[in-house]
Amino acid sequence: QVQLVESGGGLVQAGGSLRLSCAASGRTFSSIAMGWFRQAPGKEREFVALIGWSDGNTNYADSVKGRFTISIDNAKNTVYLQMNSLKPEDTAVYYCAASPMFRATLRGEYDYWGQGTQVTVSS
Repeated sequence: QVQLVESGGGLVQAGGSLRLSCAASGRTFSSIAMGWFRQAPGKEREFVALIGWSDGNTNYADSVKGRFTISIDNAKNTVYLQMNSLKPEDTAVYYCAASPMFRATLRGEYDYWGQGTQVTVSS
């Protein structure tokens, strides 16, 4: 089992920044990649970004490229999502997830999920 706990969500004005954190514990060695997803009201959960535990390779959704940065602190078993230039359409619950697969961008490729943290961007 892998336990994931997100933090750092909140309310911010458009153009502002937030940093989300995801603390991982348990059998983290079973996971190859860590990802962030988000789900807005009435919409499907969508991929945001991923990073490899060991190689640090990253991948981003087109909608966040150039604004969001995913990073990892292996010593702390923590993954971060730095979100800059936030837009109202970024409003969603953000979820951290762990996958046993490289370059996993599909929801079904992740087998552990956090409880989510709300991000609200006001216009």
